[in-house]
Amino acid sequence: ALPANLKLNSESQLEWNPLHDGQFNDLNDAEFLVAEALSIRQTLHFSEVQDLLETTAIYGVVKKLVDKGICWVWENLQDRYRPKWESKVYLSPAYAQEAALEKLLNEWNKAPKQLALLLSFLQGQQQGQSITSSQLLQKAQASPAQLKALTDKNILIVRKEAVDRLQLDNHQALQLPNLSLQQQSALEEIQTAHLDKSVCLLFGITGSGKTEIYLHLLANCLHKNQQALYLLPEIALTGQMIRRLESALGGRVAVYHSKFNPNERVELWQRVALGEIKIVLGARSAVFLPFSQLGLVICDEEHDGSYKQQDPAPRYHCRDAAIYLAQLYGAKVLLGSATPSIESFAHAKEGKYGLVQLKERFGHATLPDIFLADNKGMKQKKEPLDRLLTPSLHQAIAETLQRQEQIILFQNRRGFAPYLLCDTCGWIPQCAQCDVSLTFHKFKHQLACHYCGSHYPINLVCAACGNHHFSQKNFGTEQVEETIRHHFPQARVARMDHDTVKGKHDHEKIIQQFEAREMDILVGTQMVVKGLDFPHLRLVGILDADGLLGFADFRVNERAFQLMEQVSGRAGRKGETGQVWIQVSNLQHPVLPWVKDHDYEAMFQSEINSRQAFDYPPFTRLIQITCKHKDPAVAEAAAQALRAQLEAHLGNMIQG
Repeated sequence: ALPANLKLNSESQLEWNPLHDGQFNDLNDAEFLVAEALSIRQTLHFSEVQDLLETTAIYGVVKKLVDKGICWVWENLQDRYRPKWESKVYLSPAYAQEAALEKLLNEWNKAPKQLALLLSFLQGQQQGQSITSSQLLQKAQASPAQLKALTDKNILIVRKEAVDRLQLDNHQALQLPNLSLQQQSALEEIQTAHLDKSVCLLFGITGSGKTEIYLHLLANCLHKNQQALYLLPEIALTGQMIRRLESALGGRVAVYHSKFNPNERVELWQRVALGEIKIVLGARSAVFLPFSQLGLVICDEEHDGSYKQQDPAPRYHCRDAAIYLAQLYGAKVLLGSATPSIESFAHAKEGKYGLVQLKERFGHATLPDIFLADNKGMKQKKEPLDRLLTPSLHQAIAETLQRQEQIILFQNRRGFAPYLLCDTCGWIPQCAQCDVSLTFHKFKHQLACHYCGSHYPINLVCAACGNHHFSQKNFGTEQVEETIRHHFPQARVARMDHDTVKGKHDHEKIIQQFEAREMDILVGTQMVVKGLDFPHLRLVGILDADGLLGFADFRVNERAFQLMEQVSGRAGRKGETGQVWIQVSNLQHPVLPWVKDHDYEAMFQSEINSRQAFDYPPFTRLIQITCKHKDPAVAEAAAQALRAQLEAHLGNMIQG
């Protein structure tokens, strides 16, 4: 929850007690070895003690030496945060008066390069800019020796100063977007709802213009000199959103997420605490920032599963934590979504939350047409393209490229193939830590576990039968990208998933390229489908809907509907009606008609009835208890004993 560099570094060391008499008669071998080294060196780091004893289990030895008065333990504390220093150039006070400076310049008769450097500095100073030595040397095309000569003559002074790593843009706001009648009405309803309810749900279909309403609410917050937290489920969304916020609200907006380095996070943390930063746009970890005057929390795409942090700890649901955070400050919360979570919509229906609805797309745009394509038997086909695309989606892609419009292809699995299978016995390579199947990554030529992040060399020999022949089963985004590039050589293709978005600005770069029409087809996981706005996107293909519909979870129908509706919401936001093709083998699945008709209410009614019948949230809360032990039989026995004890109190409320 805290930026790592706010915590102190601590290194433990042993210090020799000078009052000890140096007698080591009652020590064992390990204790004697450390005591003798200490008497010579006076101090030893714990790492040196470990090297000396050739083991990491040193604490028993250390405790004995401390108890016997031979030494004591000392903690050496260091601040992990390091300020950023820059050399700034200033004019010497001797030339602060214009007459003195004029005399210096008029009498200059040698060293023309030094004079050019000085004039370059004076020009920058007139524009009111503080200038660093590196910027000055680059601007004047001068050498460090020439700058040193000017400082030696006491004409310029160079001082080292701590500077902010986060340079906030101080430009003024350009203009808030104009609201349609429907948006204006929704804004007023939200403000009315907030008079007597702290939380309001904005249920607006994809492309209905929820963001413009957020901008007006944030502007109101700034007028009241309050802080606001704007939460997004994915780091990938922050790049496009920060540009919209800055153009409407000026430079008082900062971004906070896990891709920033630890020192940058400390600086942003401190500036939020001081109230210098008024609006924070962030992923889930931004909920832990130390606000001082919080007035509003916006949780966009509130239904999104990415708001729940499972691993590593702390485990929390960002949306629920944000509602509690707002309660502490007496702030208001706006939850926004085109497909609200069952829990939030149920709260709104019961009157616990305010409810405001936007039922039309902004600018009279229409919702996309949705087509189902039967992909039964495709995975057995020999041609890679025939395994990926039905003929109808293949034709739709070709026609869209011909019209020079853009396409997103969605496959919710990264890597090349989700698993390898031994052709002889059916053995599947699994992770040694997690017992889950390993994903084949062709580009890195390795197998990867997507649970714990472990990597393994490609299995060439089956561990079960010794065979050397493996088949690649199913397909991930890496394979989709390779196949599409091969079959549509004229198209500019890019991929956006956890493997291609590594650096701080990678996701922003890909999104900007797609916005600028520098690519035609974007292949990606759910990173590409959340809240992004691309005016020239006409076709969206969901390549394997069965993977979404067959997940073993009581929320499977809700999540499949949300994901497919969100994906389809990217298409045709401006101008012509978009197209969405869903490739699926189970054409009778109940979720598909709801998606085709964009009918959230029907999905909600069906789901809420079944949740009530089976005692699932929001009617109950679930607790998961896991028993772990290195011996599976012990874990099993403990789980059985625990179940027996709980059953006496809870009856049939226990699963597993």
